[in-house]
Amino acid sequence: MTQAPDTKTPNALYGIAELADAFGITTRTIRFYEDKGLLKPQRVGGQRVYTEADRKRLKLILRAKTIGTKLSDIKTFLELYGQEGEGRVRQLEFVINMTAQEIERLEEKKAEIETTLNELRVIHEGSKARLAKRRGGEA
Repeated sequence: MTQAPDTKTPNALYGIAELADAFGITTRTIRFYEDKGLLKPQRVGGQRVYTEADRKRLKLILRAKTIGTKLSDIKTFLELYGQEGEGRVRQLEFVINMTAQEIERLEEKKAEIETTLNELRVIHEGSKARLAKRRGGEA
């Protein structure tokens, strides 16, 4: 495997270590995604060989993970990925549903964070006032 993972050569092949290094992850992480059916590398002489398409899939997987997407949802999306006709419609419906759920989850989390921030502000200001009163009383 001689091509750097950043190249866009369609016929490029990558070893597992090259791919792991390119994305800053461990080879164990890549094997984990294989075990979950998210990546399906070819084998040459018993060694895993990854194509440019595999590299793109891994990039998509990692991007989805960073925003909190469940592996099962990533797998469903990847199974629909690249399909034409009805498959493409199902993929878009899936993405719309998944993103709507994620937006709702994050909005709820945002509301919880705002509530916590407001409570902390009250505690903070009250503590400052009590401290100022004590210091003023001792002087």
